[in-house]
Amino acid sequence: MEPHLAEPMRARTVEPSELAEPTPGVDPAAADAAERRRLSGPAMRTFLNVAERWQLNEAQRLRLLGLPGRSTYYGWADRARRRAQLSLGLDVLLRISALLGVHRALRINFPSERDALAWLSAPNQGQLFGGQRPIDLLTSGTQDGLLAVRRYLDAWRSGQLAGPNAADALPPLADDDIIYA
Repeated sequence: MEPHLAEPMRARTVEPSELAEPTPGVDPAAADAAERRRLSGPAMRTFLNVAERWQLNEAQRLRLLGLPGRSTYYGWADRARRRAQLSLGLDVLLRISALLGVHRALRINFPSERDALAWLSAPNQGQLFGGQRPIDLLTSGTQDGLLAVRRYLDAWRSGQLAGPNAADALPPLADDDIIYA
C-alpha cells in the first residue's frame, strides 16, 4: 500500500509511565499551601529590602506585587517584619522571584548599585523598552513586564545583547567577489 494511502492512525490510551517528565517551570510544590507559607515571610522581607534600595514608592510596590489592596500589602509587610505566619499566593511569589532575578542580574551586570539604579531609571532605547525606563516596564503591573526585564538582563549578562563590534564588521562584497561556477 502506498504510504500516503495508509489507514489513518487510531487514537490510543497513553499510560502515565509513557509521559515525558514535565518541562521545568513552576515547581508544583510551590503551589502547596505549606510550601507557600514557608517561602512567604522570607520572600516578602527580601522584596521590602529591594524595594527600599530601589526607592520604590507605594504605587510601584503594589504594581510589582500584582495590585493587592493597600491594606493587604501593609498586612503582608507587617506580618513579614514580625516573622508572623504569612501565606502569599503563587502569583505574588512568582512576581517576587522575578524581581529578585532582576536584582541579581543588575548586581552582576553593573559595577555598582548606583549604576544599576541609574540604568533602571533612565530612558532606554533598546527594542524592549522603546524609550521608556526599565523601572516603568517592571512596575507596569504585569508578570510579563517583570519577566521581560529579567530575560533582557539575563541575555545581556550572557552576551546575547552585545552590539556589533569590530570583530563583526565585514567589508561589503564587490562584484569581483562573486564567482559563478
